[in-house]
Amino acid sequence: MAEPAHLTPLAERYRQVRAATEALAEGLSDEDCALQSMPEASPVKWHLAHTTWFFETFVLLDGLAPSGYRAFDDAFRVLFNSYYQGVGERHPRAERGLISRPSRGEVMRYRRQVDEAVLATLAHAPSGGDGDPLAQTLRTRLELGLQHEQQHQELLLTDLKHLLSCNPARPAYRQATRPKRPAVPGGEPWRFHPGGLCSVGRPAEGAGFVFDNETPQHRVWLEPFEIATEPVTQAQWMAFIADGGYRRPELWLSDGWDEVQRSGWEAPGYWQPAQPGRPAASCTELSAWRVFTLHGDIEPHPQDPVCHLSFFEAEAFARWAGARLPTEAEWERVALDSSVPLGSPAAQYADGPWLQPLAPRTPVADGSVWCWTRSNYGPYPGFRPVPGALGEYNGKFMNGQYVLRGGSCATPRGHVRASYRNFFAPQARWQFTGLRLARGAAASP
Repeated sequence: MAEPAHLTPLAERYRQVRAATEALAEGLSDEDCALQSMPEASPVKWHLAHTTWFFETFVLLDGLAPSGYRAFDDAFRVLFNSYYQGVGERHPRAERGLISRPSRGEVMRYRRQVDEAVLATLAHAPSGGDGDPLAQTLRTRLELGLQHEQQHQELLLTDLKHLLSCNPARPAYRQATRPKRPAVPGGEPWRFHPGGLCSVGRPAEGAGFVFDNETPQHRVWLEPFEIATEPVTQAQWMAFIADGGYRRPELWLSDGWDEVQRSGWEAPGYWQPAQPGRPAASCTELSAWRVFTLHGDIEPHPQDPVCHLSFFEAEAFARWAGARLPTEAEWERVALDSSVPLGSPAAQYADGPWLQPLAPRTPVADGSVWCWTRSNYGPYPGFRPVPGALGEYNGKFMNGQYVLRGGSCATPRGHVRASYRNFFAPQARWQFTGLRLARGAAASP
């Protein structure tokens, strides 16, 4: 049976998003898909199963499917639940790599069953259009599930990158060549914003899909400020290393300096001396390093954004540079006021299969590397999580983390928008995280 006309675009979008996730796993061995390199990362197989669990749990088994749907395997309700306390028990996050069974093949059969059931649900959906409560709930749940799966597409890539980096052979996920980029004409290094009373966030209704943590729209007062037109580059970071940035406690927050000592940081994540055994402290030129990427080890490029930085490193660099990190409100207002809107073709840095941040085509636009802000991740004034287990999606994590803005070379394009709020713990480095500097300014440029 064909889907009702008002739900047909959603059915096609469902097929596309689900296929895109599976395409990311093509060419990987079963071993590639089963291993877990650290507690914060998840195996590829788990991502494939968990995104399916989401649709089965919150659509098919929550009263939105035609009667008669049976769960693929009751054990999956525990194995592939991530953090939703409201729907039952969970397998420990740090032990996801111990789930040798179900096999990858069985996970794919799980995906097939759920896909067929979801599409059948759309085919049997009420024909009353958006005014029908059941059809509206189905549309809302499916859209959230698709947005959730796209988030896991990015996580799948970054988790896999960390896994492959643990292999001494430094294997590539995909073979690709760094695109040649024409030189960007030099411009002003800083962009002025007059500040004032500004709106931040998105309305919960009438503005297309938004996650609940992007709402409600509210007003903030901003003092005049300037923000760098480009992210910090690898060459700029090399200067920080050469000036003893990782050996100068006065540059670091107390917890950050403790992390430097505990983890032995001497450079960004995935950097290592080009000459095996050479002390990092003696690598004072960019050519002395190699950077691990999803395409294997490559030479660093001076104009490319530096990435795989913790919040602590970004904060220390800003202090070293005589600047600061922007707040998320400052970042959002500049992104909204930019002549190159986020999400436009000119704002996209990623080139085809190249999964590593590239030098920007145009100033100010983001989309190559997530940028740390100085803002704690917390609720906006008037924030209310949605009722039920889905209210656990964002609200429960509003503690002890910092906001990132912009998007990265691995971010699905529809998620690159001015109001999008990413968040991680301050010591996290396995995502494509970098920084953009800010500073106070006079009331007029």
